[in-house]
Amino acid sequence: MNAAATHPPPPWALRPATPADGARLAEIYNPCVLHTAISFEETAVDGDEMARRLAKVTAAGLPWLVAERDGRVAGYAYAAPWRERAAYRFTVECTVYVAPEGQRRGAGRALYGALFERLVQGPWHSVLAVIALPNDASVALHEGFGLRKVAHLAEVGWKFGRWHDVGHWQRLL
Repeated sequence: MNAAATHPPPPWALRPATPADGARLAEIYNPCVLHTAISFEETAVDGDEMARRLAKVTAAGLPWLVAERDGRVAGYAYAAPWRERAAYRFTVECTVYVAPEGQRRGAGRALYGALFERLVQGPWHSVLAVIALPNDASVALHEGFGLRKVAHLAEVGWKFGRWHDVGHWQRLL
C-alpha cells in the first residue's frame, strides 16, 4: 500500500483572495468560458480583469475566498450583489469555480462552507445561485448548502450554437 493511500491529503487552506491571485483566478475560470456553458461569457478574461472583479466584490463588503493546497490555488468562491437597486442590498449571488485538481476532492464544499459561514453573520438575508443547466454537480453542491430551486428559465442563454436553460436556487439566511 502506498503512502498516499494511508495518509489523506491535507485539508484545503482557505483565505481571502487578493489581487495577486488574479492570473490564477482567470486560469481557473477561462476553461469554463471557452469550453462550457457553465459561464455565459464567451471571451476569456485576463488576470487584471479578475483582479478588478475581486476589488468590486470586496469593496461592497462581500467575501471572495480561495482554496489552496501546497501553495497552489485550486478554486474560488464569492458572493456578489445580486442587483443594483437599493431594495436588493440584502440579497447576494454566490459563485464557485474549481480547477480540475480540486474537483470531487472537497474544494468546492470547503469554499462554500467558509463562504456561508460569513454570509450568515449578515447583514445579508437571501443568497441566490444561477446555474446553467444541466449541471448535476453544481445542483448537488448548492442543494447540499440548503439552496432550493425556485425558478427555471428556458432557453435564455445562446452559446456554442444552441440555447441553454438556467435555474435559480435560493436560500434564506
